[in-house]
Amino acid sequence: MAIILASNRIKGGARIGCLAHCKRAILMKLSTKGTYGLRALIDIAANSQTDPVSISSISTRQAMSVGYLEQLISKLKRSGFVNSVRGVRGGYVLAKPASEISVGDVLRALEGSLSPVDCPAAKDEGEGCDESGSCLTKVVWQKINDSINIAVDAIKLSEIIEEAKTSCSI
Repeated sequence: MAIILASNRIKGGARIGCLAHCKRAILMKLSTKGTYGLRALIDIAANSQTDPVSISSISTRQAMSVGYLEQLISKLKRSGFVNSVRGVRGGYVLAKPASEISVGDVLRALEGSLSPVDCPAAKDEGEGCDESGSCLTKVVWQKINDSINIAVDAIKLSEIIEEAKTSCSI
């Protein structure tokens, strides 16, 4: 679902929603890269205490295709979240403790920016569009972006695993 704000002018010429003027849309939805990749990493964290976890075992438990998992695990490996173990009993293990891996880091590695608005000024990445100086909604997008990042950065894989152990079987 994309929401495009109208570019309405108010007193003093400030824009209520410069996003429509800038031809940018609000879109906050994670792709399967983010959701499946996070599920795969949690599966590795929960199941690799004694032995490495194979892609086929993740595929079976999580009902994901082996081919897609290979792509996701490769990206997670390049991002420093998992290490591979070669051999007959090989597979994947976490590259660092689950308590040091935040959901935010994983999602950004898989998805890129988590900002719901494609506005450089709202993401502190630059000046923004031509109207960012008079855009009254820029501060809203900045606060939403900050809130999302704070929330996902506060969640560690270890917390998810502990919660899953108490609420269901993993």
